[in-house]
Amino acid sequence: MSHYHTETKTAYDMAKIVAALSYLTIVGWMLAIILYGFYKSTFARFHLRQSLGLVITAALLSFIPLIGWLLNIAVVFLWFLALYYALSGQKRSVPLLGDFYQRHLDFIC
Repeated sequence: MSHYHTETKTAYDMAKIVAALSYLTIVGWMLAIILYGFYKSTFARFHLRQSLGLVITAALLSFIPLIGWLLNIAVVFLWFLALYYALSGQKRSVPLLGDFYQRHLDFIC
């Protein structure tokens, strides 16, 4: 008879889940902020800021006529890069704007 061992999620695993969720649409971001209330970590907070910054950037760029859509393609690339960072457990800012997001979106817990 074999026994299956179900391992409980560590705090770091939950932080990675919260971080990854934050990049999956605005609904994912809201779910991530709720989960963050239960599983606070600097890693999750870092990615919540990065994700919100990318959403705000994409929204602002969509108002620029003619080239806004082209610039949003770059934001989508940054979004996938940031999601990769979150899933792989890396606390790295997105190029160009990530440090700006961390400084100016510090109101997120």
